[in-house]
Amino acid sequence: MTTLSTTHEEIALAAPDGTPVPNLRDLIDAHLHMPFPFRRNPHEAEAAAGVDAWLNEWGLTDEPGVAAMIHHTRPTELASFISPTVDASLLRIVAAQVAYQFVFDDRAEDVGRRSPVRLLPMLCESVEILRGDRPPSTPLGAALADLHRQVRERCTPAQAARWAWKSREYVHGLLYEAAAQAQPSRLRTRDCTSIRSLTAGVEPFYPLCEAAQRHELSATELHHPGVRRLSRLSADAAVWIPDLFSAVKEQRSGEMINLALAHQREHRCSLQAAVLLAVEEINVTIREFEELHARLVPELSPAGVGYVEGMIGWMRGCYDWSRTVPRYADVASVPAVP
Repeated sequence: MTTLSTTHEEIALAAPDGTPVPNLRDLIDAHLHMPFPFRRNPHEAEAAAGVDAWLNEWGLTDEPGVAAMIHHTRPTELASFISPTVDASLLRIVAAQVAYQFVFDDRAEDVGRRSPVRLLPMLCESVEILRGDRPPSTPLGAALADLHRQVRERCTPAQAARWAWKSREYVHGLLYEAAAQAQPSRLRTRDCTSIRSLTAGVEPFYPLCEAAQRHELSATELHHPGVRRLSRLSADAAVWIPDLFSAVKEQRSGEMINLALAHQREHRCSLQAAVLLAVEEINVTIREFEELHARLVPELSPAGVGYVEGMIGWMRGCYDWSRTVPRYADVASVPAVP
């Protein structure tokens, strides 16, 4: 078995049984602990058509490069994988939100790379729309306002308020990311993971997981320490898994907010070794989720169980989407051994 020394340990650059693997994607597959089964929503094709129409309606695909980005990113496929059991109408909202966040995130990265200050008009508009303080003045703002309307129509007032709150946190995270990119020498791994937990935009979807249930969760159940811990664990795993597969793309484009790249900077090791250090961190997170989930499920109502199942969908769905999406295809071009 080929191994590579890092500052702290030996990292095996092969499958756990010693079988050689040809590229970085297969190395991830061989080491990542993913106990949850693959699932896909039967309404995916219908949702894809709806999202394409929605993006066109609000003029988002008129922007240069957006149509190609959507083609390579497959937002409805991701929505289908993370929300395999929701009904067709809710899947359309999930898919629209996924697509919107990809457009918004890419725009924020482009603008923020030039100067974090240039992001302020774009981010302030979003925050004010989410607070209901003003009408939109840009196509992105109009799309967000319509998405907010759809959420309010489908969710309870409390769920919609949580969605708006978590969405504002996502918006704020993009400013933190731009500030960190401007001075990368000061970026620590812990800073990276804190920013990543916001910019991933996973938690704004959890109120939609609530809305998928037949009955609303009680406040006691929703704010139960165990449920809150499961939410944190699942959100971390869901965002860190794509970081494994996107590390090659983001390293080549000069991005910094990525778990694997943070480990590479900290340990001064190869990308392959850094990816496996990130895999170890993800595996610990998923195993803690499994153990806590097994203990907690008997205490939960059917709505609570369904809500937590939505968190599982995010972890498994992000894995299946990340390993095959064209956006991260570069991961298969890098050999497993540096």
